[in-house]
Amino acid sequence: MEHNETTTRRPSEARLDREEGYRLLEALQDEQTREATLPGLERIAPGFPDWIVTSVFGGTYQRDGLTLRERQLVNLAALTALGGVDPQLTGHVRTSLRVGLTAEEIVEVFVHLAPYIGMPKALAGLRVAASALAGTSA
Repeated sequence: MEHNETTTRRPSEARLDREEGYRLLEALQDEQTREATLPGLERIAPGFPDWIVTSVFGGTYQRDGLTLRERQLVNLAALTALGGVDPQLTGHVRTSLRVGLTAEEIVEVFVHLAPYIGMPKALAGLRVAASALAGTSA
């Protein structure tokens, strides 16, 4: 079997920084979003919230290549396409405002998604966004 640079190159080392993960989570998510998720999850699945914060916010979010704003656009699209994740989508709508997206840009994400993911999922995303945006000072 012939090896080329792609198959012989070692993957880059994963960066996991628990402290940075918690700092970033606090900066990104408002208290309402954090409190709606972490304590309840800790009660039912001890240690799982710490793993999420460490691996996602202290790992994936620490990678180069996308800004926090761009990551939020991706999150909105992925969660809407997935469907059935209204609490997480609500939190990410709020987080999107915190990283500089406007309410108009957030709404436009769902409009843009309609031909790609289907009208029902895009409308469901818009309903979540309308509710989340109504509860903010945006």
